[in-house]
Amino acid sequence: MEYKSLFTAQKSFFASRQTKDPEFRKARLLELKKLLLDNEALLNEAIQKDFGKSDFETYITELSGIIHDIDYYVKNMHALCRPEKVSTNWLNLPGKSRIYTEPLGVTLVIGAWNYPYQLSLCPMVAAIAAGNCCIVKPSELPAHTMQLMAKLINTHFDPAYIHVVEGGVEETTALLQCPFDKIFFTGSTKVGKIVYQAAAQHLCPVTLELGGKSPAIVTANANLDVAAKRITWGKFLNAGQTCVAPDYILVEEQVRQELTDKIKAQVLKNDYKPGAAHYTQIINERNFDRLLALIDPAKVILGGNSDREKRFIAPTLLSEVTAQDAIMQEEIFGPLLPILSFTDYQRALEMVAEGAKPLSAYLFSDSKQEQNLFLERVSFGGGCINDVIIHLTNERLPFGGVGQSGMGSYHGPYGFDTFSHKKSVLYKATWGEPDLKFPPYTAAKRKWIRKLR
Repeated sequence: MEYKSLFTAQKSFFASRQTKDPEFRKARLLELKKLLLDNEALLNEAIQKDFGKSDFETYITELSGIIHDIDYYVKNMHALCRPEKVSTNWLNLPGKSRIYTEPLGVTLVIGAWNYPYQLSLCPMVAAIAAGNCCIVKPSELPAHTMQLMAKLINTHFDPAYIHVVEGGVEETTALLQCPFDKIFFTGSTKVGKIVYQAAAQHLCPVTLELGGKSPAIVTANANLDVAAKRITWGKFLNAGQTCVAPDYILVEEQVRQELTDKIKAQVLKNDYKPGAAHYTQIINERNFDRLLALIDPAKVILGGNSDREKRFIAPTLLSEVTAQDAIMQEEIFGPLLPILSFTDYQRALEMVAEGAKPLSAYLFSDSKQEQNLFLERVSFGGGCINDVIIHLTNERLPFGGVGQSGMGSYHGPYGFDTFSHKKSVLYKATWGEPDLKFPPYTAAKRKWIRKLR
């Protein structure tokens, strides 16, 4: 397909003003919800081919989030579209002030491979809820999910409104040459920089959802049973291929062995094995090989075994890891969990803060003082205290990175705002205007303006 023609068609559709109607948006969102629910079996089948992911995990980590977002926007559409009343300063009285939320236009969503439905369709849902047209470019790595999303959406919706483009780097590069009104990218920092540079040629605003080394800090004041259970679940969900998964553990030395033993017990209890309903495959052989290269056999205390044919790597715990080890130089994005220890809590926080700002950070501690220090000293996109990952499920919390882990946010009202422009309007009365701003300029007028400003 000629992408400039597709882009032009969406420009024309947007210019027709159909998407500005809140009822039009709600109707299209409900059509999308029905399309997904009617084809849930096909969606499950496609992602099972790509990841070996079970129907249960597909629902809780992929489809439920999309459906929840649709329901949120349908329920709150008119409130989100309603002009916001704000107060007017004395200098502009008599008058009133309003902020109008309007769609940006034609948007591009570039999704990631690790949660192919959620990370392609949730931003698209926010874009169309805000009244935009949208072109979606899913990752080509999970080919079956990409092909199915294209088939379902492209046969059901007008391509001038929303359209899924299949393909890889060549297709993405061609799309980035179009002067979009907004680009939303989820993926690696390396590719994010390329997208950002391409967008700059058109002064196009960009939201980047990237990643980083997200720590799970555990102190002696933590409930270790809870910490072990929740960290194990969050780390090995989707075989660790989650941008907000705990990348490594930083545990207080006096409870290091006890926490390690409890995590071992959780891993063994959960019986992560090839074909398990709660454990997926590594996406491809390239990532499989990359992960194996990060494992130092001398530091493995559990796991380490793998099956290349099945793209299986067992949950692997590594001890005696230092900040200089290869596994600590990049985001792991797989089922490898390094365990580092500390004796000085404040120095541990400094260690985290000295690195690139992570997408997420987690603290396990029942100490209010330790919680406050964590929030005060460490900058991160979002996170939890005494849990991991689950902050994503609250649409009232913005999800996004900071610094190297991304820019901008979405989910709930924040996704609506991400794909919108806030237009400021001051209404002035045509009566009762003081003569302050008009010549001649006098010392008395300046005195009054200083007071009223």
